[in-house]
Amino acid sequence: MTKGLPATRSTSLSGFRGMPASVREIHAALRRDIVSLRLTPGERLSENELAVRFGTSRTPVREALIRLVEEEMIEVLPQRGSFVRRISLKAVERARFVREALEVAVARSAAANGISEETARNIRAALSRQRDAGGDAARFTEADDDFHAALARGIGQSSVWGVIEREKAQFDRLRFLSLPAITPVDILIAQHEAIFKAVIDSDVAAAEIAMREHLSEVLKITRGLAASRPDLIQADE
Repeated sequence: MTKGLPATRSTSLSGFRGMPASVREIHAALRRDIVSLRLTPGERLSENELAVRFGTSRTPVREALIRLVEEEMIEVLPQRGSFVRRISLKAVERARFVREALEVAVARSAAANGISEETARNIRAALSRQRDAGGDAARFTEADDDFHAALARGIGQSSVWGVIEREKAQFDRLRFLSLPAITPVDILIAQHEAIFKAVIDSDVAAAEIAMREHLSEVLKITRGLAASRPDLIQADE
């Protein structure tokens, strides 16, 4: 494990389900561990060890690993095995580009057409959970995602958030690395509050500006992190 990163492992799925884990469940658990940096760049993934962890054969483990290769989360080195890939800054920028295109449209639509009281309650609850999370990166990130997902659902575009989730894995790895020491959570919460206020005020222009500012926050820390943690981040020059 890399110093300063989370050292815990997810529990074996078979441990509380009483049955072997499926390919989907294995993929989801490993993806979650990679995104949250429980599995760090350069760490080797043994099919045999993972099969034991998930209480299954090597076949579903191998299929889950293939999916992670396709998502650029792991790499297979000939004669050596499968390893967690470093965070790719190109992939982070691609995810930010996708998020900005979609989420600016979500924010503009929410401000232009309004949101229901239920959606407003969900957003306020997400903001409250962010404040309560403090320095817990996992809790803060979950509440952060809840905020953005609530906006998308609030305008009837739940599928948009699904697209964003598929694209933003590398983005999320960088978020876990930067929170809370490098990117103060108070700044992110204030940006969310500005987005929400613009939506409630039906101020389309302000909603767009606030969302763009929020999603550009990651650009302020990427190069510095890449320079200080080349063991974790690939600059892709």
